[in-house]
Amino acid sequence: MDIHDFLVPPAETARRTFEEKAVADTLPGVEIPRSRLEAGFSVLAAFVEAGLVSSNGEARRQIKGGGLKVNDVALTDEKMKLTVRDLTQQGVIKLSLGKKRHVLLKPIPLG
Repeated sequence: MDIHDFLVPPAETARRTFEEKAVADTLPGVEIPRSRLEAGFSVLAAFVEAGLVSSNGEARRQIKGGGLKVNDVALTDEKMKLTVRDLTQQGVIKLSLGKKRHVLLKPIPLG
């Protein structure tokens, strides 16, 4: 046995992520203070901070075109606030641009 016997092939990770809508451990993640979710975190700012778009204006254009998703649900409201209620069972929020670019928001406690 070698290390390759323990690795999940990239094709399998992609299949789980895109076909089964699974939140893959291998997706890139951005840590944010949990307090931002508790206060209500602007969805536009979340996509900018995650690096999926370069500005709030670009995020607005993507929303109008149906290109942004939160937890696999298309965004329609640019004034939406992300909160702790948006956390998945895995304790993250999945942000997506199109079908192939995804980032997980990972809240961390501060203190």
